[in-house]
Amino acid sequence: MEKRDLEKAPWIIRITEHKDKTGAVLVIKQCIEGKPVSKGMLHGQPLRRCLPAIRRIVSHVCDYAGIPLELQKFFNRDRITYRGNLPLDEEAGAKLALIFKLQERVADLDRVELMAWRVERFSREEAIYWFTRATQYGKAASRWALAGMRVMLGGPAGDKETQHMLTQIRK
Repeated sequence: MEKRDLEKAPWIIRITEHKDKTGAVLVIKQCIEGKPVSKGMLHGQPLRRCLPAIRRIVSHVCDYAGIPLELQKFFNRDRITYRGNLPLDEEAGAKLALIFKLQERVADLDRVELMAWRVERFSREEAIYWFTRATQYGKAASRWALAGMRVMLGGPAGDKETQHMLTQIRK
């Protein structure tokens, strides 16, 4: 991975620590007019549950020459020790930003993981479309879009079928 990969990346994921959080904190940033703008954060138990889907999403990111960057090696199953910025392409950035947004205010970790796996299966176009719907149309419209997507991708809160759906999608 070269410095120019970071400089030209449309998205960046920052792996860092915060004083008030235990363990690694992932911050997703979209580069708008050359400046990184934070679009979401993931840490703690939701991060642990989403890690397999995150690893799969970042495993497809390539450098400017089309060579895989193998970013999944930075997201160890046991402990994320790397601290720094990693470049992401449009697809990986939109998917991760959407996952980070969807998991906010969701206490049920099974629903969080189910949403992550379903977003991981989105095409590039679907991820960009849904991220845009969830962030670009004003506060109320964004809130409604996220609430609808949470139900669409993770089922309603307290639904007994969530665990069954999660088991099926992990296969």
